[in-house]
Amino acid sequence: MTAGRVEPDTASALPLAEQPRPTVRVDAPTEQRNPLSADLDLMSTRDVLRVINEADRRVPAAVASVLDEIAAAVDLAVRALRAGHRVHYFGAGTSGRLGVLDAAELAPTFNSPKHWFCSHIAGGPEAVWRAVEDAEDNEYAGATEARDCVQAGDLVVGLAASGRTPYVLGALDAARVAGAGTVLLCANPHAEAASSVDVFIGVDTGPEVVTGSTRMKAGTAQKLVLNAFSTAVMVRLGRVYSNLMIDVVATNAKLRGRMISILVEATGCAEEVSRRVLDEAGGDLKAALVALVSGAAVADARDALSRSADQVRGALALLAS
Repeated sequence: MTAGRVEPDTASALPLAEQPRPTVRVDAPTEQRNPLSADLDLMSTRDVLRVINEADRRVPAAVASVLDEIAAAVDLAVRALRAGHRVHYFGAGTSGRLGVLDAAELAPTFNSPKHWFCSHIAGGPEAVWRAVEDAEDNEYAGATEARDCVQAGDLVVGLAASGRTPYVLGALDAARVAGAGTVLLCANPHAEAASSVDVFIGVDTGPEVVTGSTRMKAGTAQKLVLNAFSTAVMVRLGRVYSNLMIDVVATNAKLRGRMISILVEATGCAEEVSRRVLDEAGGDLKAALVALVSGAAVADARDALSRSADQVRGALALLAS
């Protein structure tokens, strides 16, 4: 057994309810006391908020120091998705919920295929809404879930504030054996598991304002990294033109209006012209965009997109040549 991880005691003859429950003292920055928030409970409400805000300011700088590692993870994800594989998030508690949130928002934002990003949380779907007892300590469950769904060529991103969550490390171990790429994102720059993954992202957010409450700075850092990671992946895959979303699906009035706004911004054409070409394209924003920028017919724009792997820049280059 790897140090710091808990495995089920299969040899025990005691009923499960009577078995001694394991205890682990985690040695991670997130578990240390923060001297700046001592006597937090004696402060005024305004001072409590000030201390939290001042601590939160540290997070973007901590994320900035690991941009090279995030870039390496982005490149692994792009390579996997271009080859027809998937990206998996494995996490527990706050980390797992942030993975679920990030994966859920990609399809409506970028119209990405729903199978591209898959989220897995210790304890299953119920754990999104409430804590599932001891789920994060089940290394076997993480490994089993990864063996069941991860394939060679996929990318598995482990999310663990402490860097030692057994469920997450079990999934990463199984993913590596299966031939998948592995990334560990945590708030412990000195995590023991750093050497066992392809890319290690250890964000140094330091002690929490409330000791051990990793839903705070550590969670904020994970949210920032995941936002940047998945957005950069979508940019590299051509789902952004300039800084505009171009794979919008018009599922409501706001998004229908956004499609027109995007065409006006990207092309400089009048709103009525943008509406007409979008109608001609049957609501296909990319085809309308390529047609308006290049001056080509919608049918020719669609053909160019097909020949350039649905990349707007590539389609425009084809039409220009």
